[in-house]
Amino acid sequence: MTAEATLDPHPAPPLGEGWRDLLAEGRAPVLALILLGCWVVAADSLVTATIMPSVGESLDGYAWFGWAASGFLTGLVVAGASAGWLAERIGLRAAMMLAGAAFAIGCALSAAAPGIALFLAGRVLQGCAAGWVCCLIYVVLALLFPGRLLPRVFALCTSVWGVATLVGPLLGGLFADAGMWRGVFWLFAGQAVLFTAASFVLIPRSAGRDSITALPAKPLLLLAIGITAIATAGVIDHLTLAIALGATGTALSVAALAADRASGNGLVPARSGPFPLGTAYITYFATTAAGTAFALYAPALLQHRFGFGALEAGYLVAIEALAWTAASLSVAGAGEAWRSRLIVAGAASILAGVTGLTLSMDGGGLAALAVAGALLGAGFGLSYSFLGQRVIGSFGDADRARGSAAIGTARNAGGALGAALAGIAANAAGFGQGLSEANFAWVAWGAFGSGIPFALVGLIGAIRLTRARVQAEAVPGISESA
Repeated sequence: MTAEATLDPHPAPPLGEGWRDLLAEGRAPVLALILLGCWVVAADSLVTATIMPSVGESLDGYAWFGWAASGFLTGLVVAGASAGWLAERIGLRAAMMLAGAAFAIGCALSAAAPGIALFLAGRVLQGCAAGWVCCLIYVVLALLFPGRLLPRVFALCTSVWGVATLVGPLLGGLFADAGMWRGVFWLFAGQAVLFTAASFVLIPRSAGRDSITALPAKPLLLLAIGITAIATAGVIDHLTLAIALGATGTALSVAALAADRASGNGLVPARSGPFPLGTAYITYFATTAAGTAFALYAPALLQHRFGFGALEAGYLVAIEALAWTAASLSVAGAGEAWRSRLIVAGAASILAGVTGLTLSMDGGGLAALAVAGALLGAGFGLSYSFLGQRVIGSFGDADRARGSAAIGTARNAGGALGAALAGIAANAAGFGQGLSEANFAWVAWGAFGSGIPFALVGLIGAIRLTRARVQAEAVPGISESA
């Protein structure tokens, strides 16, 4: 499949025909495998957040809550960064099986943990596996699905996350209330084994294997240290140390990117043709960073301000996921003329949502907060499917695995930095000492306001992508892959 064939220059087929085409030619089982991978990663992270109080009580590990999240996040980003290289080195099928097996082992470690140390080790391994799964899903899409179908596949993946957002807290609550938090991890270990077996059966043995190059160890090492520093900065209460760690981690992550580019055949491929690949990755990075704080801090803020219970607050936050799913499904069949507009409209909606949350959390009503959360989610739903389609379509065969996997890396890294900066800002406002009437507004402004600059960068990137595409199409000989 050539780069030009990855994106279809013809208008999208009618809605019903497009969805039927998605399941044609034997694609249904592979699609089911992708959705299973999305479910395992999404539900595991959401359910774990719900049961952590029970874990802390059982393992005497309340002081380690932040480190559980930090370890998972570090594994997610660093392992995800190697996913494209891994698929090229050992083949997509073997890489998917390795990811599933690692997830199963990580869940088993957490389930059987007699103390907090082994539990944390399991969470780090789960983070690594989740990073591989998230990024390898993009590789599967790039190698096994025609470009014209990608918006619909992305929409279905988003739907799985939406379902997990609704079901996850309830599932976690049921296990926690029954005193069976270990059962959650055994459940997901079983699902990971199913994912591993299905990968062996459904993924072609030859898919993805295209490289004998050595692993770019220096970029990965720098990234590992940098992301560890960033993730730690977001969970400690010492402001000066948190700022120092955040700055150091960001510098090391930038150094990792520079070292990767200098390697000549790194984890992230260089610019492919006239498409502004770097701008696309920055747009992913910035918009993800902008929206991270909502899921992290909105539940606590809503509970304090409106007296909600944890489940009520969690389901109000789920408005973001529902809006993301609804928007993604509604525009999945959009024709080419609308796709660039939707990328820009989505980035603008993310900026409006983050700004609305910042302004309304303290003085606005519940309806204003719900609208802002919906705008945030809808922004991702409107833009991400077509942004991913453009990025994947810009690669030739040699770079498609690494370039597609790098989408997940950009998103994961953006989430890590966005969470860290929101944490630093919220803790500087006193969040670490507990919410009160005196610090509530400052915590809200710090947590959500820190995302506004990222959202602005994301909007600028989306506009630049659209302009670059218009300019490319004006040049004779530039194909749809631009």
